Amino acid sequence: MTTPAPAPNAAAQPPLASASLYVGDLDPNITEPQLFETFSVVGPVASIRVCRDAMTRRSLGYAYVNFHNVVDAERALDTLNYTTIKGKACRIMWKHRDPSIRKSGAGNIFIKNLDKSVDTRTLHDTFSQFGNILSCKVSMDDQANSRGFGFVQFETAEEANEAIAKVNGIMLLEKKLFVGPFIPRNERDSVTGERRFTNCYVKNFPEDVADDKFEAEFKKYGEVTSCKIMRKEDGTSRGFGFVNFKEADHAKAACEAINASKTFGGDKEVYCGRAEKESERKEKLKKKYDAIRMERLKNNQLVNLYIKNLDDTIDDEKLRTTFETF
Repeated sequence: MTTPAPAPNAAAQPPLASASLYVGDLDPNITEPQLFETFSVVGPVASIRVCRDAMTRRSLGYAYVNFHNVVDAERALDTLNYTTIKGKACRIMWKHRDPSIRKSGAGNIFIKNLDKSVDTRTLHDTFSQFGNILSCKVSMDDQANSRGFGFVQFETAEEANEAIAKVNGIMLLEKKLFVGPFIPRNERDSVTGERRFTNCYVKNFPEDVADDKFEAEFKKYGEVTSCKIMRKEDGTSRGFGFVNFKEADHAKAACEAINASKTFGGDKEVYCGRAEKESERKEKLKKKYDAIRMERLKNNQLVNLYIKNLDDTIDDEKLRTTFETF
């Protein structure tokens, strides 16, 4: 019996996943119908799913758009990437069922010292000449202002290395770019076992500490580029300040010597450590409050019961009496 020949181009047919797109950086209030309006102009859409928190049902800021064929998906990626949807520029990339492709960090580069006018589309156009870009993003704050750095992930490490070699150190809009391999923060800190910094935050010192005495104490550990005690309108100290060193090693030495000491006298031990950026403090607070909210939601789920099919004669008091025995 002769085996039937395969249909022409059957092996070349793309899997269903190849017609699926990841759409990120979405407004938290975006809905599936709104995304359908945007993507259906490109071609027939099979399905759209906005990903939501399992507990709160709040949008996670990204969605998956599935087309019936890969040609329409490619067209959407080419024509709709970085377009504005509800006031935010969306970021589109192919959906990968295997998360290791994304999490491995292979081909991922970090760019800093970007001009504030450089957006994600400009960054993409700058690096697209070096290979196929899987993902590209300029980091933005809550007011949609650039933080001056971004990320580009290429399909291969070779493409990323070529981009680093050719773009690192060049001028873009009169600013010299730094381009290097992306290293996750946990790995970046563990390379030397510590995080390097030059700006120190100091608190819990007496209010009568003078500016010159404050600065002189830190100059013992290295060259100080700036030093400031924060004061109220009437000139009295607010009990905290900042010291910026020229060298990270000097900042580290100062923190190790002054932290938890009574260098300036007084009853309290002085705190001296790395000065966190406002965005870092906000992120920590957000994570803290989110954790508290999720814990409350979990606790409510554990203690709340849903009862149905109650007889019409059952009132609140009878229901309470029944369950009080437990």
